[in-house]
Amino acid sequence: MEEKALEVYDVIRSIRDPEKPSTLEELDVVTESCVEVREFREEEYLIIIKFSPTVPHCSLATLIGLCLQVKLQRCLPFKHKLEIYVSEGTHSTEEDINKQINDKERVAAAMENPNLREIVEQCVTEPDD
Repeated sequence: MEEKALEVYDVIRSIRDPEKPSTLEELDVVTESCVEVREFREEEYLIIIKFSPTVPHCSLATLIGLCLQVKLQRCLPFKHKLEIYVSEGTHSTEEDINKQINDKERVAAAMENPNLREIVEQCVTEPDD
């Protein structure tokens, strides 16, 4: 599973922060240890990501979670179920954020908003794309 976890980390490490000119990896929002992968059916994996916003009141934590969702859904070459969480104790509204970023209908609705979609695209697009 470690190989799959590294594959997942390689996809998310280059996502850019919505506010800063840095990647989530550079800001320690995501690290290799924040990715867990378990096989739950043959050739189907559960991916759990626990990210740490830069400050406990980060207003863009939900947007960061959305970027993680979008990039992984687009880029992973294997069947998977995705769970994304704010690391425990790292945000003042972590429960609300966790509900939002793991609700498929809310994610789909957010991506229908042209302004949000544009921000997400800027964050998830690789610099050489």
